[in-house]
Amino acid sequence: MRFERTAIEDVLLIVPKKFGDPRGYFIETFRANEFEAKVGIFPFVQDNQSYSAKPGTVRGLHFQTPPHAQGKLVSCSSGAILDVAVDIRGGSPTYGKFVAVELSAENALQLWLPPGFAHGFCTLTAATVVSYKVTNYYSAEHDHGLLWNDPVVGIEWPVTAEKAILSEKDRKQPTLAELPSSFIYSVNEEVGKRSRSQ
Repeated sequence: MRFERTAIEDVLLIVPKKFGDPRGYFIETFRANEFEAKVGIFPFVQDNQSYSAKPGTVRGLHFQTPPHAQGKLVSCSSGAILDVAVDIRGGSPTYGKFVAVELSAENALQLWLPPGFAHGFCTLTAATVVSYKVTNYYSAEHDHGLLWNDPVVGIEWPVTAEKAILSEKDRKQPTLAELPSSFIYSVNEEVGKRSRSQ
């Protein structure tokens, strides 16, 4: 299992080893000891899964505010998605910047985003299943969002606003400029007591 840095330091791409033979393949999708050594101590408490019937379905951008903020480990177990993490930590040098990665059942990649990021994805295929582990329980009271196509953020989605399949809630999320400061970035903070190896 390989952990790769992305354009935003705290967002990591996880590349598992795939062992294949004529029957198919086998992969280890999660090892707590390796995750702790490379990322930090982030206990996962809940597993979520979503199914999207059609390509062009956009879910997000979502996040939970403290004290129920969530880190997420995202994978795609069927189909393919463009997965996106947006830095919404006030004072961060990458505030408002994003990472976008294609996750699929074929490539078996995973994306880790710590608390302080808005998360969303767009399905690239029909019958897409997305799974993600989270570090805090769902809390409706602390559930918030960021407008998926805020031009200030500038995500290059693979679908237009006219053709995107969205919930009414996600069509009306606030822009980055309208978000309150729920997360504050600090160069000295060690969320999860990170101890990444180089």
